Amino acid sequence: MLDVRAVEVFEDARPRLEAIAYRLLGSASDAEDAVQDTYLRWQAAERGYVETPEAWLTKALSNVCLNQLTSARVRRESYVGQWLPEPILAGDRMLGPADTVEQRESVSIAILTVLERLSPAERVVYVLREAFGYSHNEIAEILERTESGCQQLYRRAKQHVAADRTRVPVDEAAARKIVEEFLAAALSGNTDSLVRLLGDDVTHIGDGGGYVPAAARPFVGVRAVARFLRGIFIPTAGKRNLLGGSPAFFAAVVNAAPALVAVVEGRVAGVITLDTTPEGIAALHTQVNPDKLVRFTRQWSTVERGRPLLESW
Repeated sequence: MLDVRAVEVFEDARPRLEAIAYRLLGSASDAEDAVQDTYLRWQAAERGYVETPEAWLTKALSNVCLNQLTSARVRRESYVGQWLPEPILAGDRMLGPADTVEQRESVSIAILTVLERLSPAERVVYVLREAFGYSHNEIAEILERTESGCQQLYRRAKQHVAADRTRVPVDEAAARKIVEEFLAAALSGNTDSLVRLLGDDVTHIGDGGGYVPAAARPFVGVRAVARFLRGIFIPTAGKRNLLGGSPAFFAAVVNAAPALVAVVEGRVAGVITLDTTPEGIAALHTQVNPDKLVRFTRQWSTVERGRPLLESW
């Protein structure tokens, strides 16, 4: 028999669980699977012995994600090209809380990409501590480790993730201005116009997942990135065919950063997030893997998008 109260408890916790799982896995679809697996464990549990459902659910989810992270490392060894997290449009509940700098940083594409370098345990400790404010004692109970051991994991994670730059917080108006300027420079055909917007040590990473051609390695350095961007923004019939038509370009906020969104007949064909600092754009992450744009396209169809920056390319 379905326990209605148990379902209500879980549904109340679902948004927080989804936000934790997305930060841990970097994939909305994997996060949904992890939360569903946690729900099944919750239904099968002896709930009468559970004193604090939130702690029980967080522990169960963390264990599910630890298993997924371990298997994901094996899968990504055979991934075609560069791997990037799945982008999430502002307003999607999977992004979770964004009240503090740490919470916003923890969901940026740049940080989620860096988190891939951590061990599964380091990643869990970092996310629970940095983005959700769990104490080391609470994390120790969740992971069944010592408190001092969790503190050590957190210190190591912080060393890997330590930001060497200050990102510029953006709202929709600021994002539109940044993206509009970027698109104008990219379409100008003038490398110098792009150079003026980019930081000296800027990087570009693209993820096509083997479905859409993308650079096999990151581009590093202002001139290299500017030349690459100038080339890919030259419109050709071949590029339009590859995208499935002539895209319209929009500005949006994606993973707490300004982003350029390419849309073809209602389908999101690509998302470029701009990691913006006071010194300029420090990193660009281009997601064109269609598997990683399914949720984004679904969300895109439900929001007010504003006028396109360019109606047809």
